[in-house]
Amino acid sequence: MAKRRSSYYDDYWPSYSSTSPIRVQDGIKARSQHGKFVQNWWADRWIQALVKLMDSRRLGRGRSYARRGQVLDIDIGPGEITSRVQGSRPRPYNVCIRLHPLSDRQWDAVFDALAKEAIYAAQLLAGEMPPDIGEVFDTVRVPLFPESVGDLKTSCSCPDWANPCKHIAAVYYLLGERFDQDPFLLLTLRGRSKEEVAAELRGRRAQGADAVGESGVPYTPGAVAAVEAAALEVSLDGFWDLGAEAENVALALAAPQVEMALLKRLGVPDFVDARSFWAQMERVYDEVTARALDIAFADAGPGDTEPPSETT
Repeated sequence: MAKRRSSYYDDYWPSYSSTSPIRVQDGIKARSQHGKFVQNWWADRWIQALVKLMDSRRLGRGRSYARRGQVLDIDIGPGEITSRVQGSRPRPYNVCIRLHPLSDRQWDAVFDALAKEAIYAAQLLAGEMPPDIGEVFDTVRVPLFPESVGDLKTSCSCPDWANPCKHIAAVYYLLGERFDQDPFLLLTLRGRSKEEVAAELRGRRAQGADAVGESGVPYTPGAVAAVEAAALEVSLDGFWDLGAEAENVALALAAPQVEMALLKRLGVPDFVDARSFWAQMERVYDEVTARALDIAFADAGPGDTEPPSETT
């Protein structure tokens, strides 16, 4: 709800919009100092929700505040973001942004949809956000981002009559950068932490592995039928030959969709430095992947500069 502008404001704050904020030494300064503020689509969607609520002048001043480092701190929790922003007065202003968490029923619909797609589950369990996860939320008609003015409840202790004000805008822009770096914070804001998302998906994947279709009946392997085959000593000459059935086997040779999936799932060992460990392992995996593809396509013909997506 917008603050009501009174005649008192006009009489005693005629030059408020032209005041300069007190500079901050250790504020949170935006990484983007010019041009586009965020890189990933989910962060961009977050920023676009703010654009619909604010006039361009306050939006521009909010970007300036974020880039100058006027925001002192940001705390993100389920359904609420709190922050302090240094303005022109000695005492920082208190900012609060609320976005209603999703209900248990809405989360169940999202988790069921994600668990059905192996690649989504693998990426999330490996600590990576699927690039098209927004489509999953859209499919089950559950909002991931604010969709209307009423979805966001914002407040600021500053005397500016407009809501959202430039202080709220500054926090909002920095939130976009936070989501750019860690998109799981967006899920936290909607009510589920990264660990809770992983636990829910593991549970659903485990239930799916123990059931047949939707019947819930545990899978019981049957007897394996015997196959007639010639004795080994009379088939040595063709032992390594591929049978006719091999022609119908499709092989996809490409870099893994989830990099270092097993390591990300298990975590960094306690006896090593996490930062240097990831840096070293990333180089090793990149080199191994590149070398493996070079070997696999060593016999590619002239002009084949890229491995085919599928070969038989």
